Amino acid sequence: MKSKVQYIAVLGILLCILLSAGCTENMTDNSIVSDDTNTDEQYRTVVDSRGVEVQIPANIKRVATVSDGLVEGVMTSIGVQDTLVGVGSSCLQRNFNYTYETVSGETYEYKNGMNPVTYLNPWIMDLPLFVSSGSAVNYETLASLEPDVVIVRVGSCSLRYLDDENTQKSIETMESLGFPIVVLYDPNCYDSPDMATISDEINIIGQIFGKEDETQIIADYLEEQVSFVSERTQDIQADEKTDVLVFGASPKARGEGGAGQVFGLDTFESFFIEDIVNANNAFQEEGYFKTVSAEHLLALNPDVIVLCTASGYHPPLELYQAPYYQNLQEMDAIQNRRVVALPWSPCNCAKRLEYPIDVMVIATGTYPELFEDVELDEWLITFYQNVYGVDVETAKQLRSAQWMDWTIDECQSCS
Repeated sequence: MKSKVQYIAVLGILLCILLSAGCTENMTDNSIVSDDTNTDEQYRTVVDSRGVEVQIPANIKRVATVSDGLVEGVMTSIGVQDTLVGVGSSCLQRNFNYTYETVSGETYEYKNGMNPVTYLNPWIMDLPLFVSSGSAVNYETLASLEPDVVIVRVGSCSLRYLDDENTQKSIETMESLGFPIVVLYDPNCYDSPDMATISDEINIIGQIFGKEDETQIIADYLEEQVSFVSERTQDIQADEKTDVLVFGASPKARGEGGAGQVFGLDTFESFFIEDIVNANNAFQEEGYFKTVSAEHLLALNPDVIVLCTASGYHPPLELYQAPYYQNLQEMDAIQNRRVVALPWSPCNCAKRLEYPIDVMVIATGTYPELFEDVELDEWLITFYQNVYGVDVETAKQLRSAQWMDWTIDECQSCS
């Protein structure tokens, strides 16, 4: 009888041990399930420019972009550029060279011009390119990158127009690959020009990487530079406004019988001139890169000419001394040596982090008396330092890569 009781007791103990082990195992299983279902820490939700909620990993290691430099520039500014594994703009993977000859036969060479992002991250040139120059997305290449997130900027040269059927199909097909797609809208996607929408884009990028504080600082700084200009020029009366022409000294336009290209009232360049700098756009028509003749330019006769990227880079020296522009030398802007140049901007379909440079170049060239305290060459150094967090020497190199060294001694452009 005693042995039977002991046997039952032993069975009871073994059963408890087994049940205990079972309970421990079940607790372990439950904790694993809990970890898997607790997505708050593993993912974050970002609302993109479309108003779409996109769930993305909290720890992003692989990023593909369709952008001409804005997205990659912000990523560089906040220190996450190393997550880039593929790009959708060929302009980020090139450097450029241009040569001009003066009437005296002197040759000027401009070498290794590039996007600031490419200069700071030369390895970008070696990344897979998954969008061709014809805006065709190579979905197989994109899929092979296995990105944690794809950031697409509509308005960039790769996907330029919001209402374009190809743009919408490209986004839909990318989404069908199963990767999170965050879509940004550049200012051209909206009915009215408003550079504040660039700040919205910057802040969405900050949300993607959990660096909202850092991107807010960048956005605020860019807006402050533009506000500085608008506050200086806001009291200029209508009869005191200067006539400014944004001119593209395009060899393509010359080859077609024109003198170059101009920017009409429906462009962001005109918005900079009329709404921020408070001057007059000398070309009071609509049109973007509209080809005009030498006779038309002479009739417009602007007070100031702003040279932009147009099938190549164009310094003030070209307009003063190139043999093919000697028929324009009677224009007031050339006679008075009031020609300035915007930074070299390959793929300038959508404005990037450098848009305040365009504003400041136009402002200082248009109303130098109001900006006597702004040394443009030094302002550029400070700008690059604040936007990209680089040292003085690197900022100087960025200025050179953007071919803005004409600002160091403006007289070199009028010799």
